[in-house]
Amino acid sequence: MTHESMNRGRPQALKLALVLAALIALPACDSAEKQKAAAAAAAAEQGAAKESKAQEIGKQFDAQFAQHNWELARAHGEELVVMHPDSPVTARIRAQYEEAKVKADEMREQRRMAGLWEYQSVAVKGGSQLSAAIYSKKPVDTGVGTPYPVRLIFRDHPEWGRSSYLVLENGDFDCYGGCKVQVTLDDKPPRAMAASRPKTDEAIAMFIEDERALWRLAGGAKTMSIEFPIKMGGTRTAVFEVGGLDKGRLAKW
Repeated sequence: MTHESMNRGRPQALKLALVLAALIALPACDSAEKQKAAAAAAAAEQGAAKESKAQEIGKQFDAQFAQHNWELARAHGEELVVMHPDSPVTARIRAQYEEAKVKADEMREQRRMAGLWEYQSVAVKGGSQLSAAIYSKKPVDTGVGTPYPVRLIFRDHPEWGRSSYLVLENGDFDCYGGCKVQVTLDDKPPRAMAASRPKTDEAIAMFIEDERALWRLAGGAKTMSIEFPIKMGGTRTAVFEVGGLDKGRLAKW
């Protein structure tokens, strides 16, 4: 082969190589485009499935909110906010979700306060003794021994009638000849009420004379504070979270 013929063949070989390279590259480009398209389709399908799930949860939220099932509504709303923050459904229910949270907290608090009360019905001569009792929120130091919570009791007895009284675990009231206690509801001004300590050693108890009024007050507040005199001198205050009182337990009152 002459030098001239070799020079003529080189462009043709180069052209052939370029054509072959292009033919090889075409399937590779086509494969990359297909992969991108497949990934985009999968992402779209995943997004559609996620939005469908958000729509389903949104319907459950709507149903529970409409029925005032605040705790279930809160749970569904929280799932939307956490798992589907960018969904249009989450944006739609956001304000209602905040309302449901407040209502659910109120319900839990009401259950907690209701659980603070203890109700009893005891068979006694002439019928049944009914009572509603609650301990003070914190122990009270009466100046004698270990501080204990003070107990407030409302009692309906077939023979002794209706009464309301405080009970101490230790120490004593300074109210044997009669006294006044200061009763405060929530943040309202205190109200003076007559009280008396019976001369008995059976229990360290002090009666608040107007039991019906005290019962009504307990049923209309979240907290009731009772300030009372003690034998060691001065006064002490017991705070009761009365907001969960079930007034139907002493229906005749």
